[in-house]
Amino acid sequence: MSSEERKIRVLVAKPGLDGHDRGAKVIAASFRDAGFEVIYTGLHQTPEMIVNAAIQEDVDVVALSVLSGAHMTLFPRVRELLEEEGARDVLLTGGGIIPEADMEALREAGVGRLFGPGTPTTEAVGYIREWFSTRTEQV
Repeated sequence: MSSEERKIRVLVAKPGLDGHDRGAKVIAASFRDAGFEVIYTGLHQTPEMIVNAAIQEDVDVVALSVLSGAHMTLFPRVRELLEEEGARDVLLTGGGIIPEADMEALREAGVGRLFGPGTPTTEAVGYIREWFSTRTEQV
């Protein structure tokens, strides 16, 4: 199957103790509607559980939903674990309540674009599609 025919595989994860999953479910449904293959891990996932699932499912993208304020810990830990597993080419993106200054710091630490509340889901879909097309052109 050529890269143009292959579905983009996205793992949507809700790390930590935050129990608010509406946004994660909305983005997972939007990704599915856009033709992505979506794996949703559910609530209360540890970074280790998320990366284990990402490796097992051979995903292209890990999208975290973080509303707990722990984004400066969770995103870097997932990035670190992905790299330890040799999955440096997996895009780590996501959204939640994340101040712009923290978004910039996370970008500098190797995290992809992050999306705040109220962002149209089409922006996240477009971002992933663009990233994926650039990635497959390099292969």
